[in-house]
Amino acid sequence: MAGDTDAAAGISGAAGSAAADAGRDEVSLADREDLVGYARRMAADDLAPGTSGNLSVRRGWLMAITPSGMPYERMTAADICLVRTSDAALMSGPRPSTETPMHLALYQASHAGAIVHTHSPFVIALSTVLDELPAVHYAMADLGGPVRVAPYARFGTTQLAASAAAKLAGRNAVILRNHGALACGPTLERAYERACTLEWLARVYWYARLAGAPQALSESALAEVSDAVRALRYGETAPPSETALPTGAAPPSGAAPPSRAAPPSGPAPPTGAPPPPES
Repeated sequence: MAGDTDAAAGISGAAGSAAADAGRDEVSLADREDLVGYARRMAADDLAPGTSGNLSVRRGWLMAITPSGMPYERMTAADICLVRTSDAALMSGPRPSTETPMHLALYQASHAGAIVHTHSPFVIALSTVLDELPAVHYAMADLGGPVRVAPYARFGTTQLAASAAAKLAGRNAVILRNHGALACGPTLERAYERACTLEWLARVYWYARLAGAPQALSESALAEVSDAVRALRYGETAPPSETALPTGAAPPSGAAPPSRAAPPSGPAPPTGAPPPPES
């Protein structure tokens, strides 16, 4: 959201200047460019209209976050704001996002390396009628389980920051009532993928409710999915070491490699989200 007051104070004096220079070294140009690049994707991916939504990454004692009220198409790497996580002091850049307190609260409450805040339509619609988004598909396992809905509080407030952090516990995403959602990850790419997954799951649940009473997966079923992903090393490009031939062994003479079955037809996964671990 835009139009809030500046939440940060500058650093004065030689010691402050030196600290700011050292802090800036921890946030790379690539970090800044990634924030701009993913911010520009949000409208096309139906995650945030106009200047709504915001993104951040954490680097040591610094948070790099998108600025307040700036159109994404005009945003550059130089516009990314650096905020000190310990006291919300602005180290460089224009006015940071009005949701800076919420980003800082989530970083303090988790090990996340990046946060994406969205205003996606199906998530917002369901936030008005649900207290929790049920697990209607096993992709919910990547979000840590059914996604809770935090009570409404005005954007930019410490009340919203506190309730979002509380509802995020044990999860990788949280929905904000009458507002939007937040998705976290070790990297900005993973946080963005989870934001896309959450909106896709909200859309699936919406359509399921139109058809009848959706049957949700249990927490044990989601835990089984997570265990399988780890065991199969799903998402890794290198083959598991246990599939390698023993030293000195050769494949059977004349044997042809097994053919790969065609994937089943069905709805496409959400934009930017990993496909279901069935292969």
